[in-house]
Order: sequence, then structure tokens, then C-alpha cells
Amino acid sequence: MEIQQLRAWRSVVATGSVRGAAEALGYSPSAISQQVSALQRATGIPLFARSGRGLDPTEQGAELAEQIDRVLGELGALEDFARDLRTGQRSGLTIAYFSSLGPTWMPEILSSLADEFPEARLELVLADEFDTARSPKPDLQLTVLPRDPAVPSGYEARLLTEDAFVAALPTAHPLADLDEIPLGELDGFDWISNDITDGFCHRIVMNACAAAGFQPDFRIEATDLSSALALVAKGIGISLVPALVAPAIPAGVVLKPVTGPTPTRFIYALIPKGSTERPLVRAALERASAIASCEAL
Repeated sequence: MEIQQLRAWRSVVATGSVRGAAEALGYSPSAISQQVSALQRATGIPLFARSGRGLDPTEQGAELAEQIDRVLGELGALEDFARDLRTGQRSGLTIAYFSSLGPTWMPEILSSLADEFPEARLELVLADEFDTARSPKPDLQLTVLPRDPAVPSGYEARLLTEDAFVAALPTAHPLADLDEIPLGELDGFDWISNDITDGFCHRIVMNACAAAGFQPDFRIEATDLSSALALVAKGIGISLVPALVAPAIPAGVVLKPVTGPTPTRFIYALIPKGSTERPLVRAALERASAIASCEAL
């Protein structure tokens, strides 16, 4: 099997026809047909059945196409690795981040990196907490940690910002006109969770509520912020959310500071020791720090 044969077959499946693959890849239809026929001979399995003037992938042919995606992805990574060896500098960057940074920080960070390093391969990994078993390890992890965290071995931790939780209320809620809300005043209302039960942010909220003398009555247990906020907008309940998500608040929701106590999470960057010598890592860290500084104003 040759790489060009794999690309030809994958394109036929994706476009639905030999002609479509030929147009996408810049070859003649006859050249694509020859590549597909050669691949079928090489694999020894029926890849397609003729249907009128087109080709319909067999079940085996469709499964092979799925595997080709993995092979071509690994080939791209191998080409990047070879370029890194040639230039003596890694050209890729993997950033792990937690969910609420997805629509807020990550577009700014990635657009900046894409402009400054147009040939770099950038990968995002959604990871709410640091995982020592993850392999390969990210080049930079943006995560929530305690105020004075135990830093994983081989890493350095940089505090980027403190992110207070605020009350997300329906606009018609009886407390919506207050400038700030004592946390204890939220006792007795229907709550909507926005994190997994054992998530770090959920624990921050629960500890703050316990300090205020109550446990929230969760009417609905959502596991992500966007779903929870949409439910708040419908007037189903209230939620405590990080202030960082304020730009993504939907219509029908108001945010109010809470006091006594104010739940707060600490956003850190975890960086493998020595990796800030890499321009890509350094640029990503500088951009994240700049965004965090603006959020804190």
C-alpha cells in the first residue's frame, strides 16, 4: 500500500465519487481509479461496489477509510518531527485547558500563536485537572489549583489570576436588583450545578456554601457552564459561575457578586521545567498572562 493510494481512497469516500476526489486532489478521474484499484489489489479486500457510474464503499472499505485518517494524522506528525530534528526546534505545541477557557481565552491565545508561528501545529486538549498519567504531556497546562498548590514534579506553576464566582440569576429573580448578594441569601432557592460532582470548581462552591451555613439544593445537575446558564435563562434555577465567563452570558441572565464568603478559584499555568526556552511555549504563556491581567482589571 502506498500513501497516495490511501489518500485517493480516503478522498473518494469523503467526496462520494471518483470525480469528486479527482477535483479535490488535482488528478484525473482515471488516475484516481487506478490508485483505488491498486489499493484494492494490495489489501485483498473489496473496497467498493459499482453503483451506476459511481462507487459505493463496502463495509470493509469504509472501515479502512477510518483507519486512513489515523495513518495520515500520524504521518503529518512524523513530518513535523522530522522538521523539528532538521531545524533543532520543536514546531508543535500542545495546550491543555479547562472547559470555561474554551470560549474565552483559547481563541485569543490560538489566534495570536497562529499569526506569530504560521507553520506551527497547535493542539488543544480539554482537561479539567492535571493528570500525571497523561502521555504525551502537554507543553502548557492551564488549570485550576488551590491557592498554594503542590506543584507536580518536573513542573513550575505560575499564578495567572484569581477568578471569583458570581451568582447567575434569571433577570426576574427577586435578588436580581441587588448590587451584591450575601451567599447565605441564596439558600432556599433551586440551584443548577455546572460542574461534575467531584470537580474542583464544584468543591470550591460547596465549601463556600458550607462556610455560609447551608448546602445548595440542586434541582438540576448539569455538568457544563453553557447548559447551566441556558437553564438559568429559562428561569429554572440559579447557579454560581466563575466571573471569567461573563462575556458568554446569554440573554435573560444577570450576574451578581457574592460575599460572605466569596468563592474564588485560582488559575495557574503548569509548565514543564525548562520549556519556556521554547519560543512557542514562551509566547503562549505570555499571551495567557496578558489575557489574565486584562480579566483582573
